[in-house]
Amino acid sequence: MSSITLIENGEVYAPQYLGRKNILIGGETILEIGSSDSRALSGIDINVIDASGKIVIPGFIDGHVHICGGGGEGGFRTRTPEISLSDLTLAGVTSVIGVLGTDGTTRTMSNLIAKANALIEEGISAWVLTGSYQVPVRTVTGSITDDIILIERIIGTGEIALADHRSSHPGLDTLVKVVSDSRLGGILSGKGGIVNVHMGDSSKMTGLLNRLFEETEIPPGQILPTHMNRNPYLFEAAKEYVGKGGYADFTTSTTEQFIKEGEVPAAEALKRMLDEELPVDRITFTSDGQGSLPEFDSQGRFLRLGIGSCRSLGETLQTAVQEFDIDLSVALKPLTANPAAIHKLKGKGELKAGNDADILLLSKESLEIDSVIARGRLMVRGGEPVVKGTFE
Repeated sequence: MSSITLIENGEVYAPQYLGRKNILIGGETILEIGSSDSRALSGIDINVIDASGKIVIPGFIDGHVHICGGGGEGGFRTRTPEISLSDLTLAGVTSVIGVLGTDGTTRTMSNLIAKANALIEEGISAWVLTGSYQVPVRTVTGSITDDIILIERIIGTGEIALADHRSSHPGLDTLVKVVSDSRLGGILSGKGGIVNVHMGDSSKMTGLLNRLFEETEIPPGQILPTHMNRNPYLFEAAKEYVGKGGYADFTTSTTEQFIKEGEVPAAEALKRMLDEELPVDRITFTSDGQGSLPEFDSQGRFLRLGIGSCRSLGETLQTAVQEFDIDLSVALKPLTANPAAIHKLKGKGELKAGNDADILLLSKESLEIDSVIARGRLMVRGGEPVVKGTFE
């Protein structure tokens, strides 16, 4: 296949609406978004993709995926499997941030970095966060700051668990140290240095985070609390937190039990935030892909286990647009431009000249994913994987 690709006749959302445009790709990079067409480029070895009847958008950035697998709350047999390349690409994910989660013992940072590197070799973009639920954070170098500065793949810390019976229940001083070290590492390396915080079901909610920002000089944007839609009272706390200048990440994977317990679906959460005129650029969607979705009784005893799916991202986008009548250019931001900006992922999250060629083609009617291009390479065509992982 030629290293020059032209996507013709598509309706482009970058995520802002650009109208009908052609996109010229050279290697892994977008060269131009404009009027170049195959006739003008005749005589050049070029791969043409006809996007007639399609919507063209940036590839999804999934900022919270258990790429090595997760779980284990029900014993060793419930450890979830690691993710495959097509689990990501069929879901439209062209950039992923890997996390460990509950298990920082049998899942290690070495595993996580190796898996991220494997996904990069297979064709997508990948980074990781250092640590897991537990504090003190288990790092590679012995220092959060050193991990972020010295290890290319590591761009932040997490997911650190708060307000959860599985948490190590850090106090304020301990949490301040984690966030300060992450912030310093980010500043010195040009990375986001974001701390991803797992929010559990506890009614204590964001109390510790609010104290951190009230009692220190750390800005609210240094922490990205996730699962902020898991119950009604946490969602109310999310609205307050965003109103103060913080971020809120809404998880798109769920189970019937979570919905019964009052979880606010991510698309509905976005709609309600918009209705209250809260800034959309402070909201992200992540899938919790391959993560365990354990259900416990009132005494914290394990009942059963589900598993997160990256495909829930696209389903959430469809729901946001089709059921809640959110403009596509707005609904795309939590999946594209926002995580790119928050994590300082250069060249990601927006379709423009000079950025990486991470592009999705959607059906105009259903918003189903038809084709996926990652770093300029066609990975999915007609809803089927063109490129598969090494052992798929």
